[in-house]
Amino acid sequence: MTNHHDLAAIRALTETAGPTWASIDPEYVMRMRTQNRFRTGLEIAQYTADIMRRDMAEYDADSSLYTQSLGVWHGFIGQQKLISIKKHLKSTDRRYLYLSGWMVAALRSEFGPLPDQSMHEKTAVPALIEELYTFLRQADARELDLLFSQLDRARAAGDDTAVEFIQSQIDTHQTHVVPIIADIDAGFGNPEATYLLAKKMIEAGACAIQIENQVSDEKQCGHQDGKVTVPHEDFLAKITAVRYAFLELGIDNGIIVARTDSLGAGLTQKIAYSRTPGDLGDRYNAFLDVEEVTGADLVDGDVVIRREGKLLRPRRLASNLYLFRAGTGEDRVVLDGITSLQHGADLLWIETEKPHIAQIAGMVDRIREVIPDAKLVYNNSPSFNWTLNFRQQAYDLLAERGADVSAYERSDLMSVDYDDTELARLADEQIRTFQRDGAARAGIFHHLITLPTYHTAALSTDDLAKGYFGEEGMLAYVRGVQRREIREGIATVRHQNMAGSDIGDNHKEYFAGEAALKAGGKDNTMNQFG
Repeated sequence: MTNHHDLAAIRALTETAGPTWASIDPEYVMRMRTQNRFRTGLEIAQYTADIMRRDMAEYDADSSLYTQSLGVWHGFIGQQKLISIKKHLKSTDRRYLYLSGWMVAALRSEFGPLPDQSMHEKTAVPALIEELYTFLRQADARELDLLFSQLDRARAAGDDTAVEFIQSQIDTHQTHVVPIIADIDAGFGNPEATYLLAKKMIEAGACAIQIENQVSDEKQCGHQDGKVTVPHEDFLAKITAVRYAFLELGIDNGIIVARTDSLGAGLTQKIAYSRTPGDLGDRYNAFLDVEEVTGADLVDGDVVIRREGKLLRPRRLASNLYLFRAGTGEDRVVLDGITSLQHGADLLWIETEKPHIAQIAGMVDRIREVIPDAKLVYNNSPSFNWTLNFRQQAYDLLAERGADVSAYERSDLMSVDYDDTELARLADEQIRTFQRDGAARAGIFHHLITLPTYHTAALSTDDLAKGYFGEEGMLAYVRGVQRREIREGIATVRHQNMAGSDIGDNHKEYFAGEAALKAGGKDNTMNQFG
């Protein structure tokens, strides 16, 4: 990473400036530049778009090379996730972040907690993208600062071997900055509103924007009832708006993820406009729940469409929404997927009601008949009861194999009584391999969990509160948190360092030399943690 030509250029610059820059150390400038690799969000968007495009090509060649992410709702949570990945897995390759509109609504709105219905401030989305990358860049600065301090100590000790080793770590440092797939919901308004918000998201660093085919002002969480979709032409206009935003800002290979909620959406806001029989509008309308009528059957206020010489009256609710025919969800998903990929989308997202690989694969196979390299982003959703779903799938599999399943009650398989059974072990193994198997069989390029850190924050807080305010008292924190941090090498045990105290001390020395007043001296209690 260190550019020695830049160091030479900095030295030349300081020499040109003369004695007025005598206090500027070119190596310190080089260090600060190295710690601040990305200066703008657009640099991040381009860097991460290149990563995603590379990963997509590698997945096309080998489906075992799928990608993953966890949804995060704060910069610190995203930062700690990437620090953990680097610590345990040694590389951030094929590991992304997901920005969940659900968590923005629930945790980041000035209105307070809101449901996932696009009621939160749209500006909260680019603000969170910027925050996430601020924390990831700070993780880079912190990690490199630790290496620079080690380098100084090795030089002072005259240990040339250590100097060479540490310098190689600096030169090959892998950034914590990774792609973010960012949720723009249904676009927060008309296509112009979508374009303007997409620009803000890209300027903040987003290389991949996910947009769904619901009605903006009726948007629902993908796992709630009452979802309303829009005709294809309306959705394609928003996909085009996002592409224009990428192109205007020079991110020519930005990624658009087109999400279809049609599998669980039984309603549409309006009848599609059709120019000729068999066009997109006509095909969309063909899924409507209609009854054949004659002129004599019509009453004031009726809406009818004409198809193949027949007058058809769509079923319309008091809300002025129209019903689709039952059982058409998968056909609508397939048409959505093909249409989106043919009109500018790069990846698909199919929102399903359960994690079932055969169901997902069935739809993807049909899409791939038209678009052979179609790929999915798939929501490994916390809204699914994974234990019950996969125990029921295991039950059905065992039954198909002719095994005796009389000891199990299929509707009650969540019970702890089944935890130590062959069926439970089979189900857990299917859960363990779900991502690998889904990537191989169902075209899933990217697996994500939308809101895991919402749940982990609640669970860990419950664990601590239960003990701390109970009989355990301070032992609940020491045993459940601090002792584990120390023994498991969790960097936050030295929370002053994590918050940037040591970086600040080094900067003070850059700026003031021996006169610097540092916070990290012998009386800093963080020294208890090494």
